[in-house]
Amino acid sequence: MSLSDHAAISRLMEAYFDGLYQADSAMLRGVFHPRLAYICATQGDELYLDLETYMARVDQREPPAKRGGGRNEAVLEIAFGGPRLARVSARMSMMGRAYLDFLTLVRDGGEWRIVTKVFSYIPNETPSEEQPCPT
Repeated sequence: MSLSDHAAISRLMEAYFDGLYQADSAMLRGVFHPRLAYICATQGDELYLDLETYMARVDQREPPAKRGGGRNEAVLEIAFGGPRLARVSARMSMMGRAYLDFLTLVRDGGEWRIVTKVFSYIPNETPSEEQPCPT
């Protein structure tokens, strides 16, 4: 795909990471497709949510930024499957956990949006207050 597609997805991922760190559902709504499928694939903590249910959880969360926790995130891979399909693999650490996200993106109305978020997590070595599948 084009350099502009790669740059657009990179910007989307910055907003994704910022939205999670700030627990900002308005920002996250800008990166997620309205028909989002949110799936936690961690054994024993499987979870399937739609966008509205997930945003309600985000709205009730104390932002990791308020906790003073540092940010550690990276886009591992961006792969294109055509002009309207992409996949992003990303990792991040927050709220006492290390996450691995597999995100499927579609171009919707000229904008890239995350339509599926499938992830797993493991606790970091430093214990902290934990909630099931918080990202």
